[in-house]
Amino acid sequence: MRVKKLAYALGAEILDVDITRPLDEATIQAIRAAWLEHLVLLIRGQNITPEQHIAFSRRFGELELHPNKYNHHHEHPEVYVVTNKMVDNRPSDTRSVGRRWHSDGAYKLKPSMGSLLYSGEIPPVGGDTLFANMYLAYEALSPKLKEVLERLHALNDRGAAQNNRNVDPARVAERLKLTPPVINPVVRVHPETGRKALYVSENVTTCFEGMTPEESRPLLEYLFAHSVRQEFIFRHRWQVHDLLMWDNRCTVHLAPPDYDLTQPRYMMRTTIAGTPLGRLYQS
Repeated sequence: MRVKKLAYALGAEILDVDITRPLDEATIQAIRAAWLEHLVLLIRGQNITPEQHIAFSRRFGELELHPNKYNHHHEHPEVYVVTNKMVDNRPSDTRSVGRRWHSDGAYKLKPSMGSLLYSGEIPPVGGDTLFANMYLAYEALSPKLKEVLERLHALNDRGAAQNNRNVDPARVAERLKLTPPVINPVVRVHPETGRKALYVSENVTTCFEGMTPEESRPLLEYLFAHSVRQEFIFRHRWQVHDLLMWDNRCTVHLAPPDYDLTQPRYMMRTTIAGTPLGRLYQS
């Protein structure tokens, strides 16, 4: 197994690994070490089935079961389908997910630890995914602002997510019953590396605890813009049969509409469950 760095801030490619075959524990541990170091890993040329995708993902932790029957694979609730293709003769709920910077599952009491996204069909050009290193975003702040932020908690609300506007309101209400708003720390300590990372994202972070949205907005807008500065970013250009895995505890990502939306795009994602972090919001 070889590791090739892809960008200054984060991202590396794993070479000479075939996940369609059983991997020994030493190889899995080497991949995990590279993941902790580079935050985002790419494994190319993996023509895998959903079952193989699930089996490989499980080597890194317990998988989440996606409760929304409209978005998960019809045979595998561990697989979340991201597509602009029709689903059950209607537009897919996931056709425009990820248009704002976010960390998967930041609105849950147990935010998602990691995600593994596989490309089945991609448009001829575009359809990229961008990632930002939230360790570097935190470390670039002034000492005084770090001191302030480490005392703050923020409201993360799935109801604020941009994708809700393209989903049936009844389905949105169903989702919010499962994942009501939570309060999470603004600065998160990674449980494996011990490094501190900013933990805010424009898709779901709405205000600081104890402040109004209006009072919170100026500082949040600054943090949103600061955390995705060019020097913190890796842009992935997809190829068919790419598998990309990232650490949600120290990254945010974005899927811009930088392609012909009439061209088919079909991706499958597994999600590794995280550990408890915040608490339910009490209005």
